Amino acid sequence: MSASAGNCPPPPPIAAIATPPGRGGIGIVRVSGVDLTSLIEGIAGRTLAARIASRVTFRDDSGAMIDSGIALYFPQPHSYTGEDVVEWHGHGGPAVMRLLLSRCVELGARLAEPGEFTKRAFLNGKLDLVQAESVADVIEAATATAVRAAARSLCGEFSHEVHALRDALINLRAYTEATLDFPDEDVDLLREGEVRDRLASIRQRLERVLARARAGAMLREGLTVVLVGAPNVGKSSLLNRLVGEDAAIVAAIPGTTRDTVERQVEIAGIPLTIVDTAGLRETDDAVERLGIARTRAAIARADVALVIVDARDDRDNVAPLTDELSASLPRIVVHNKCDLAGVAPHVQRSSDARDASSSQPAAHVWLCALTGDGVDALEATVQAVAGVEHVSEDAFFARERQLLALRDAADHLDRANAHVDSQQPAIELFAEELRAAQHAFGSITGEFTSDDLLGEIFSRFCIGK
Repeated sequence: MSASAGNCPPPPPIAAIATPPGRGGIGIVRVSGVDLTSLIEGIAGRTLAARIASRVTFRDDSGAMIDSGIALYFPQPHSYTGEDVVEWHGHGGPAVMRLLLSRCVELGARLAEPGEFTKRAFLNGKLDLVQAESVADVIEAATATAVRAAARSLCGEFSHEVHALRDALINLRAYTEATLDFPDEDVDLLREGEVRDRLASIRQRLERVLARARAGAMLREGLTVVLVGAPNVGKSSLLNRLVGEDAAIVAAIPGTTRDTVERQVEIAGIPLTIVDTAGLRETDDAVERLGIARTRAAIARADVALVIVDARDDRDNVAPLTDELSASLPRIVVHNKCDLAGVAPHVQRSSDARDASSSQPAAHVWLCALTGDGVDALEATVQAVAGVEHVSEDAFFARERQLLALRDAADHLDRANAHVDSQQPAIELFAEELRAAQHAFGSITGEFTSDDLLGEIFSRFCIGK
């Protein structure tokens, strides 16, 4: 519903600088409101043609020139927010942008809050909540693969899948609830094949959507990979090789690394944070002990651990290092300096490389960080252990809120299916689980959304968007 519907007075126009802080060739001030005629005339000195770039002089209240540039006017409802929108494109200096923004405020606008333009687009039905959140995701995406995933959500692919699930659920609800007034037919209805088949189809489609959303969440959040090992086994050399630069000091003296060193790298479209750490050993050096404490803190927040050992050492030396790790933390043992051990680079995986319930290494990788031999195999193994080796081009850029709602819907559908398989089916309980699943789908697109949640979502946007 439009913000101006009913008898309530329309909200005041909002204005913000829509380009990043600093100096640039072009700066943009964006304004959105129900009627911008007086504001436009107050700055441009005339009206503007719709959707046509117009060269204008921006003037203050005395008619003096502020700047000259391009004005773009989009009358409602054919605009980003669904309201009248005007954009002033001037020279990108901070002072001129502030003067132009102040002039908009003088003419009745107020300063926009973070994300308020997109929030108005959502409230006016121009975007659903998934698309609105995707606006910020496109801006924040860290890799090309992530940008494409976020763009798919912005264009409505994610919303289309959620709406399709919701519509199928509504049809099944209508089919089942129509029989609630005929109790003699309830049990037979739940036991008949059509209900089972339709419910199974919805659950299967939801699982596919969940898989695409999980992949997108990984693109959004990335992974933290921690390098763990005794001193002088080549952790810093491996970090430098993975990130392609001399990010950490490499020396033959044990204990060179006293602090954590973090660098970002992209592997197969997934943003990874690689954390080099101080070597784990007993020491009387107070500074080194602080570094080891930070190593343990880095381990606690990691998604995957690379346990680095010297390939010339016996495998039994791995146990003290893996004992430092949580049983649920996936880990890969990296046998570095394989050239000195006379072993060719190779990978030895366990039967299930993704079994996070096991405290055993998911894989052993032999490589040489100094030459780079075997590092490609390590990168592929990290993807497999983290479960991101098949992050495809059709992933949705999903947020934790959306994943939780999809899982909630899946749980309700699982319980609905249990009622179908029960010895004493209860159609009322079956129908209630379907209703709860529909509500979970609606919370994703904004059909059922609290004001508090909206405030939380849009407060994280940049101002001007």
